[in-house]
Order: sequence, then C-alpha cells, then structure tokens
Amino acid sequence: MENNSILRHLLLMGVGTTTLLAEQLKKAADELVQKGQLSSEEASNLLNSLLNQVKTEQSNLESYVQRQVRNVLQDLGVPRQSEMDELRGRLDRLERQVRNLENQVYRRF
Repeated sequence: MENNSILRHLLLMGVGTTTLLAEQLKKAADELVQKGQLSSEEASNLLNSLLNQVKTEQSNLESYVQRQVRNVLQDLGVPRQSEMDELRGRLDRLERQVRNLENQVYRRF
C-alpha cells in the first residue's frame, strides 16, 4: 500500500470515528434532556463545546501525523515534491543546453 493510500485511510478512519463520537455524544445529551438533568439549550451548548474540542484535537492530531510522516520520509531520504520539481527544471535546462551544443557542433560540419 503506498503512503498516500495509508494516509487517506487514516484520515477516513479519523472522520468516521469523529462522526461516531458525535452521534454518541448527541445520544447521551438527548438522554440527559429526557431525564431532566439538562435543558435542551444546555445540552446543545455542551454538545457544541465537546464537538469543537474534538474537532480541534482531530486537527492537532492530523498536523502531528503530517509532521511525523514528513520527518520519516526525510529520514529515509525521500525528496519533497518541491525538490523534485526543482530537479526536473534543472534537468530540462541541461537537456536544452546539450541540444543547443549539439546543434552548434552539427552546424560546423
């Protein structure tokens, strides 16, 4: 399985987990409202607060995972896309220079 596929699966699992957690939190809040332990407004505020915390933590986790993957790839010596693009540009320029030099040599004969 390639790296992009693994990361995609991890992110989808995170989204699925978040969705499941949101459903469970809503269910728990609804039960507290039914039992009279919370008002509708309090349950809604609590639910929004908890979901915001979950989203923040998920975002922090995604950033952490991205940093760790970037570090591992760097440790393995895998070049970044920007480095590959720069090398491609340099290769293109060198190929043009070689063609120009070849054309100059052929014109002399």
